[in-house]
Amino acid sequence: MEIQRVAVIGAGTMGHALALVHALGGCPVNLFDSSPEVLSGAPVRIAAACGTLEEAGRISEEQAQAALQRIAFSGSLAEAVATADLIVEAVVEKAGIKRSVFAEIDAHAPMEAVIASNTSYLDVFPLIPQARQATSAIAHWYTPPYIVDLVDLVSGPRTNPEIVPALKSLYEGWGKAPLEFDTMVPGYIANRLQAALNLECLRMIEEFGVSAEDIDFSIRHGLVERLAVLGHMRKMDFTGLEMVRNGIASGTYQPPVNNGQSPVLDRLIEDGRSGVGAGAGFFDYGGASAEELFHDRDLRLLKFKTQLKNLMGEKQ
Repeated sequence: MEIQRVAVIGAGTMGHALALVHALGGCPVNLFDSSPEVLSGAPVRIAAACGTLEEAGRISEEQAQAALQRIAFSGSLAEAVATADLIVEAVVEKAGIKRSVFAEIDAHAPMEAVIASNTSYLDVFPLIPQARQATSAIAHWYTPPYIVDLVDLVSGPRTNPEIVPALKSLYEGWGKAPLEFDTMVPGYIANRLQAALNLECLRMIEEFGVSAEDIDFSIRHGLVERLAVLGHMRKMDFTGLEMVRNGIASGTYQPPVNNGQSPVLDRLIEDGRSGVGAGAGFFDYGGASAEELFHDRDLRLLKFKTQLKNLMGEKQ
């Protein structure tokens, strides 16, 4: 199975970044979004991300220019997928919209094209036309995917057994870290852990008056170093499993119940503090633009990633 030409459907937060990932991998990419405004903003965001990688020394100026030249911006979904070997679906997490997008892909894409959904938590396989089931899979990435290497790969009940290994081989060849799931785990691993952490942090703010600053302080100074070096399960081995068992048996900790609501988030959003894009969320960002904040985040991630790989003796 040869994957060369790529179409990315959806040019938002993940879509534009996935276009860059595949272009850096050497693939010609057609990027499409149903919103002309989102699509028109994608070239600037892609160039900025590419520039950050270049600034950090992860790619050369020549590699950056070559990647940018591989990305074309399509005026229609039909045009984007017409000659694609791989179609990356990165549209909003709403089943109805995804179903419609898959139907349009089915109408215009080559029958042998692989469809890879970037869904974060939906079981998309019932949304995909029957004729495309054999060539469909999930390839779920983490933002920003041009820095974060994890890719969750999941086969559907009728997926050709060659599809996921082909995607795994492709992405490993680019230095990514694909993880293949034998069965569908809703939310995969990293997203499930993140969801549990989100609930607990919000519960501590609401019930105990803990500050967002104190939560991040505790994570950065109490957890990050050990998790980065050991992971969580190996960290439990170092703690001692009897101690872990005793902690559970004590019953002093009970996980929060997800009732589908968060008063903390509701208050912030109602006050216009919806995150970096709004200039404030749990924290104020001093009038810095979202572009500046993302640029700074990416540079810090790249520096940390390099230092961690050096520490662990891993290849760059």
